Amino acid sequence: MTIRLTVAQALVRFLAAQYTERDGERRRLIGATWGIFGHGNVAGLGQALLEHADEMPYHQGRNEQAMVHAAVGYARQSNRLATHAVTTSIGPGATNLVTGAALATINHLPVLLLPGDVFATRPADPVLQQLEVPHAADVSVNDTLRPVSRFFDRINRPEQLIPSALAAMRVLTDPVDTGAVTLALPQDVQAEAYDWPEEFFAERVWTVRRPGADPIELAAAVRAIRSARRPLVIAGGGVHHSRAEAGLAEFAEATRIPVASTQAGKGSLRWDHPQDVGGVGHTGTATADELARTADLVIGVGTRYTDFTTASGTLFENPDVRFLNLNIAPHDGHKLAGLPLIADARGGLAELTEALALHDHRVADSYVTEYTEDKERWEQRVDACYEAEEPDIRPTQPQVLGALDALVDETDVVINAAGSLPGDLHRMWRTRSQDQYHLEYGYSCMGYEIPAAIGVKLAAPERNVWALVGDGTYLMMPTEIVTAVQEGIAIKVLLVQNHGYASIGGLSESVGGERFGTAYRYPSADGTFTGAPLPVDLAANAASLGMRVLRAKTVRDLRSALAEARAADTPTCVYVETETADTVSGPPPAQAWWDVPVAATATRSSAVKARELYERHVSTRRRHL
Repeated sequence: MTIRLTVAQALVRFLAAQYTERDGERRRLIGATWGIFGHGNVAGLGQALLEHADEMPYHQGRNEQAMVHAAVGYARQSNRLATHAVTTSIGPGATNLVTGAALATINHLPVLLLPGDVFATRPADPVLQQLEVPHAADVSVNDTLRPVSRFFDRINRPEQLIPSALAAMRVLTDPVDTGAVTLALPQDVQAEAYDWPEEFFAERVWTVRRPGADPIELAAAVRAIRSARRPLVIAGGGVHHSRAEAGLAEFAEATRIPVASTQAGKGSLRWDHPQDVGGVGHTGTATADELARTADLVIGVGTRYTDFTTASGTLFENPDVRFLNLNIAPHDGHKLAGLPLIADARGGLAELTEALALHDHRVADSYVTEYTEDKERWEQRVDACYEAEEPDIRPTQPQVLGALDALVDETDVVINAAGSLPGDLHRMWRTRSQDQYHLEYGYSCMGYEIPAAIGVKLAAPERNVWALVGDGTYLMMPTEIVTAVQEGIAIKVLLVQNHGYASIGGLSESVGGERFGTAYRYPSADGTFTGAPLPVDLAANAASLGMRVLRAKTVRDLRSALAEARAADTPTCVYVETETADTVSGPPPAQAWWDVPVAATATRSSAVKARELYERHVSTRRRHL
């Protein structure tokens, strides 16, 4: 039996019938479709979404990149068991997807991209917005999505959709290969009718697998842990993706090995868990970084070992340090010449815990006392940064976080991605639940926070969802505020105004750039932007997009506004101005280095001094072989 439908109609019906299953939990894989329509998809996917509105929910976006961010936020909150699709027209609508696709793929988060494409039949050549490539007639702007997609195909004939759609679902649900998946859809093919086999639209369940450890690798891992005197676990995003938080806690409690976390892994243990020592690396705590420097065994669980985590190859100083990498992806399991333990994080941790229990293995009491006391001292430093002795003055950025920290509970979700906030949050935020801390730091994409908050809220409507944004990232992409208002998605936006790119300003100063081009100020006579702050009213901008805005001028105002926003059932923004860009942060400084090359030759003394310091740091870098 067959059913006659257009390609677009068939794709929508197919997507509505796809499900995932893991540990007995079954979920619809494609929960909704985001779309902005133009000539490349309005008569195809646009018509199909209208035709099948009862089967496929639709969300109206304002920016194509933002729609991808919303889908990614939904996917992460859904533990990668569900995601959204995103459709655009051809031309700029399609190329606007590239940044979001890169973010999804780098963070191993599934999203389905359905950009329109030029005519497959080429009745007119070129059509509006078509890129002409004289040496390759089959290239379109959608080919820019190839390097940032885990799977890419262009559907030039209706019958090509069947194998391609199945391949797309396989990749979206693969815990190793998942990321952005692109099916480019020529606008004429979208509207073409075809007789489809009924089996194509039958419900299909994709099992998200949990591979176990190889016995030989497991035995080697157990020997490595038993022989270590100063082991340290580094928990990465794979702990969350696997929902291995309880297994990690059991492993840590049984062995008393301390657990540090990457940006993606923070929250794997609650902040007050006895074995939690906070963030590690360039934005880490002094406790975790000192343990990393002296560790003789680093146990990476679901981490990619980015340069922030390894302090650009300078953090792990112990000459005898070795690495044991529990990771579902072989590519990551073999990093730093480590012992690979290729397995699902939850299953692998359970196998390690069981094997070590046979030997009653635990680290020494003296080691536990050392990291416990160090952590207590660090928390005292955090308390001092959070504290506001004078509640009627303008807050510092850490005091803003302190006010939010004092208000939220384990049900709140805090979202951030770029600027100076990620460092402050990684070092100081006290994570209360396994999914409270939502930092996109694989791509650190400005503009992610507000649309991602919408995606998270759609996935977890019962939660309070906070998008923490600075003025720089807000100006990149505030447009989805309109979507939140339109659909009544009650996200909370904490908008911090510090008049510039505070994080890059500090980095610029440290590398001899003297904060050039990083402040939002009027230009000075010497060509630098060091004049008065710009008279930009971001609170008024948010209000003009339909959002309720609460202005806070002092710490006292801020506490009241945050409480009011948290109780609100409509999209609400809390706007607060902190200290200016040159004094924005005020938390403990970076506890480890990060490699940003400094000019090898310069006449300005700031750059000369920065180069001298840079060369000293570079000399400490090592390759772990």
